[in-house]
Amino acid sequence: MKNLITLSALFCTSLATLAQEGDPKATEVYSSVPVKISVKNNIPTDAIVLFDGKNLSQWEDKDGKPATWIVKDGCFTVKPGSGDIFTKEKFSNQQLHLEFRIPNDVKGEGQDRGNSGVFIMGEYEIQILDCYENKTYSNGQTAAVYKQSIPLVNVCKKSGEWQSYDIIFEAPKFNADGTLGKPAFVTVLHNGVLVQNHYEIKGKTMYIGLPKYIAHDAKSLSLQDHNHKVSFRNIWVRKL
Repeated sequence: MKNLITLSALFCTSLATLAQEGDPKATEVYSSVPVKISVKNNIPTDAIVLFDGKNLSQWEDKDGKPATWIVKDGCFTVKPGSGDIFTKEKFSNQQLHLEFRIPNDVKGEGQDRGNSGVFIMGEYEIQILDCYENKTYSNGQTAAVYKQSIPLVNVCKKSGEWQSYDIIFEAPKFNADGTLGKPAFVTVLHNGVLVQNHYEIKGKTMYIGLPKYIAHDAKSLSLQDHNHKVSFRNIWVRKL
């Protein structure tokens, strides 16, 4: 019996070797062809432009009314006290690009210095803050998954300079009973540098207490009004 098993194993190994050394077409796939796109003005042609430098037609406030943040010179700026703004369209898995600028005359320290945030699906915050030379808690600094994940490095520019986020987000999946089936994951590049590497999000962003998941479907992207005049431009998203 032992000899029979050995012979069988040798036979299977020989078949695998023949397949490996055989026709290369055996491992070629033609059934799925990637959709052809191009990039124009640094924007993929399959992207949804959320701000084109002209108006906030793609955004609204929490009550569904037109967003009132200030549009000027190809960008828009938080109108302190007006509240967060939300995309009219809802998203799930996504690639997001945006650029932001902390005001040049920013004052304060810690969390009170150019504070805003990008809320993916309105639930999971990537922090915006002036952390060029500003000490705060590490899991609340620029490019942190707020109160969850410290960025790998600090690549902040000085206030008054434009910065960029490129975010790849895998949405969570929920079971029929509302329990978590699969957590969300996020990858973030800050000014072109990897700062969050496929991080497993622990749940909804919480200011107090531990994060937890609450079942939801596709949701709006939102930007935070934290009473600081942070500006934004060149925002687009691709549904994945």
